[in-house]
Amino acid sequence: MKRLLIIFLAVLMLTPMAFAAQIGTVTLPDSLMAGADTLLLNGAGFRKKLFIKVYAGGLYLKQKSADAQTIIDADDPMAIRMHFIYDGVSSKKLIDGWNEGFNNATGGNVATLKTEIDQFNAFFTEEAKKNDIYDIVYLPGEGVRVSFKGELKGTVKGLDFKKALFGIWLGEKPADGKLKKGMLGK
Repeated sequence: MKRLLIIFLAVLMLTPMAFAAQIGTVTLPDSLMAGADTLLLNGAGFRKKLFIKVYAGGLYLKQKSADAQTIIDADDPMAIRMHFIYDGVSSKKLIDGWNEGFNNATGGNVATLKTEIDQFNAFFTEEAKKNDIYDIVYLPGEGVRVSFKGELKGTVKGLDFKKALFGIWLGEKPADGKLKKGMLGK
């Protein structure tokens, strides 16, 4: 019996531990799959609008990084999970938020990405409700996959689009500065 306990403790100590992030009442998983790649939770935080917590967001990468520009520019698998806390964000408000974010992330140079942005915005036809989960997953050579509640809504091609999209959270003018810091693990 003693020998079994020692073996169990040794295995437990040598096994990598998985930790999920607790963001308020939301638990974000420690990893997500992007195609065949396992992505690790890099960091997380709340997206707030005024004083209202809208969603808990997590950034997932193959390797942890605190360098926002390197992450934005990388042609590597990565993902952002948005777990909604606020109940009732209309599709119009979501699209308005995306458009403001794209404008900020590109310094107002959205014309070259208009087709991709319109395609992306077309996925957001439903109101976001409490506990809805939106996954935005970038796969090199394929593009950005958008899923709601586990259902794939579509894919938008292009590394330049991915850079603008991830710039919404990680760029010089992020949607939420505290969320950016959290996603970067700071």
